[in-house]
Amino acid sequence: MATLTIKPKLVVKVLLKSLPPRAQEVIVKRYGLGKNSEKMTLESIGKTYGITRERVRQIENYAIANIQKSKEYGEQSVAFRELETAISEMGGIIAEEDLLDSFSKDLSIQNHIYFLLVLDRTFKWQKEDEHFKHRWHVDDATSKKVEEALKKLYKNLKDDDIIPESEMIDTFLNHIEGLNDQYRNEEILKRWLSISKKVGKNPLGEWGVSHSPNIKAKGMRDYAFLVIRKHGSPIHFREVAKQIEKLFNRKAHVATTHNELIKDPRFVLVGRGLYALSEWGYMSGVVKDVIKKVLEKHGPLTKKEAIEKVLKERYVKENTILVNLQNPKYFKKDKDGRYSVAA
Repeated sequence: MATLTIKPKLVVKVLLKSLPPRAQEVIVKRYGLGKNSEKMTLESIGKTYGITRERVRQIENYAIANIQKSKEYGEQSVAFRELETAISEMGGIIAEEDLLDSFSKDLSIQNHIYFLLVLDRTFKWQKEDEHFKHRWHVDDATSKKVEEALKKLYKNLKDDDIIPESEMIDTFLNHIEGLNDQYRNEEILKRWLSISKKVGKNPLGEWGVSHSPNIKAKGMRDYAFLVIRKHGSPIHFREVAKQIEKLFNRKAHVATTHNELIKDPRFVLVGRGLYALSEWGYMSGVVKDVIKKVLEKHGPLTKKEAIEKVLKERYVKENTILVNLQNPKYFKKDKDGRYSVAA
């Protein structure tokens, strides 16, 4: 958390003294600077005083302009420069929520800092849009470079990409042209990534496009996918449920988890209760179906060859494979002892 030597509430209190009572009241209500930290809308403030929302807006604009011309504003320049330095050290551009949280978790203090940012023209606010969250910056050139790089990064991502954080940071860095050395910092780069609404990070710290279920897990199936992928090899459904609770702090009933694994084509049963990801190349179906697919793919195979290839697809006993191979309804053996699919 960033540390400020200034006292935001005290600074604001001094600045508000330059205003007449009505203007002070409007600013306090509008920015949540009083005992109640809730910010009021123009319309609700207007109803309080029996005036139009447009008149409230005029009073707000008048108040801000008056403060900026006051001697108190000049006397508090140290406070604004400290905020500027802090934002610069955090990367020069930062999402509004991250910025305020970095100074304090207290909503009232956040409101006072926000008001100080509004007052000083050094701080540039940008409204959220399709690509980015609300954000503040003190460096126009860097802000532009970061936003362009984030758009390039998103454009090159596939929907199913799941990228380790270190790799994501390196890729992002490669998209930023002429970056000042002071910003080549992992924490700064992660803050910049968090400005984007198009890329995001899942609970396991992996990055990808924000709308992907691999990143924004919405249900048990998505959590199960992340668990199995993290495990890296077939895993029993009971362990999947256990890991969902451990990694994501989500209640996962074993039976429910098992049912979700059965219904989702992203998972394939490869043994008694063991599930793998379909993307790993495992064949779907019961053992008989797997044997059939293996023989259709490779042609006639000896008993040993068939067992070896099926065991790469299924965690079953060799005897289970042999029993299935000897079923003449589905498979036949030629004079050389090779098995193929029965006609």
